[in-house]
Formats: sequence, C-alpha cells, structure tokens
Amino acid sequence: MTPDIIEQRRATRALLRLKPGESVLDVGCGPGFLLAEMAEEVGDLGKLSGIDASADMIAVARQRCAHRATIELQEANALQLPFAAANFDVVVSTQVYEYVVDIAAALREAARVLRHGGRLMVVATDWESSVWNSSDDARMARVLEAWRDHGADSRLPRSLPKRMLEAGLLLEKVEVIPIINIEYDPNTYSYSMISMLAKFAVGRQNFSAEEVQAWVDDLKAYGERGEYFFSVNRYAFVARK
Repeated sequence: MTPDIIEQRRATRALLRLKPGESVLDVGCGPGFLLAEMAEEVGDLGKLSGIDASADMIAVARQRCAHRATIELQEANALQLPFAAANFDVVVSTQVYEYVVDIAAALREAARVLRHGGRLMVVATDWESSVWNSSDDARMARVLEAWRDHGADSRLPRSLPKRMLEAGLLLEKVEVIPIINIEYDPNTYSYSMISMLAKFAVGRQNFSAEEVQAWVDDLKAYGERGEYFFSVNRYAFVARK
C-alpha cells in the first residue's frame, strides 16, 4: 500500500495494456491488490483468476475482491495451474517466480494456459541491483549476501529471456521498474524490508543479533541526518505465445 509499490502496479498495468473483456490469470496474487486494479481495466465482460500457494493470502484477497463478481480465487501453485489449456488471454506474475525452484516448469505451465497470441508478463527482482546508503560497506554487502538465500533465484531476470524462449514464448519487451526511497519513512517499501532482512540475516554470514541491530541503527541514523538512500530494480518481461 506504499506509494512506491502503488506506482509499481501502475507501471505493470501500463505495460500489460489490458483490454475490456480479456481473461487474466494472476499467478501468486498475494493479497489481491493487482487483481482488483486489473478488474477495473477488463471490465464486467472480463474474467480474472488468482492463485496463491498461501491460504492466508487467498483469504485476504477474497475480502479485498469480494465486490468483484468477475474475480475467482483459489489456493494453488505455479507448477500445477488448475486450468485447462488455452484458457487465458493474459498471465501475469509479479515477484513470484524468483521463489519457484523449477522455473522452467512454471513457465511451461504459464504458456500452456495461454491462448495462441496471449501474453505473459513476469516482474522479478535482481537483488544484486540493491543500493543502500551505509557507513559500513562490507557489513552492507554481507546483509545482501545473506538475503540472497531467501528465494530460489535472487538474480532471475538475467536468465529469463532464454528461459521464456525455451518455454515457447516470444519476448516482446523488457523494462526496468525501479524502486527508490530517499527517506527513512514507514510509508516506503524499504522501511518494511529492513526488519525482514534483519530477521533473516541473524545466524547467516556469521551475523549476530547485535551486529544486525547495528546495521538497522545505522540506516535509521542516516534517515535522521537526511542522508537515507535505497534503490532496487525490478524487471518487467512481456512475452507472447
């Protein structure tokens, strides 16, 4: 719900260029923010389906999208999409495939449920593009190195063009969607990421809880001095079947 992520969803929808009446599948729909926004664009004649491996996320998405009769939600995973072949005009997946171990199988499944001429959009983060202002560059590098283990592939965008081609998809467009925060502010993406990285890093890369807290305090101090800076790149790939 932070402005930077709202802008990311706007950029995602601009690249998708949804049309009224299209059928759309959101793989890893999470709490349903993007689904609800896409419903506005495909209109009452469109159809949207959302799947997520988390039952809790599906429950939240159902609440958010309850007023939309065109949206159907169910618990499922990216490797076994519970839909017939050639069922959708559009498949979209944002920050999901980097957590899938068998990305080749996931892309084949996405291609299977797409109609001929349909399009797949994947948004993925390359975590090595992260920039965080810090007084200790070596410690900052260790935090980011620890974070690499939180998913299946923290550098997925680098291999997606070839993987899409191997899945029978023709890549049409690639664009960067950057997230930039210049304030230590609870209403930003990076603010919430600090606590997530801190919890994850303890015990990895020989990090003690005290050293991780020192990293957190350092970022807060940069914010208090007006010197806070964070940036990371997300990459949007649009391919056609």
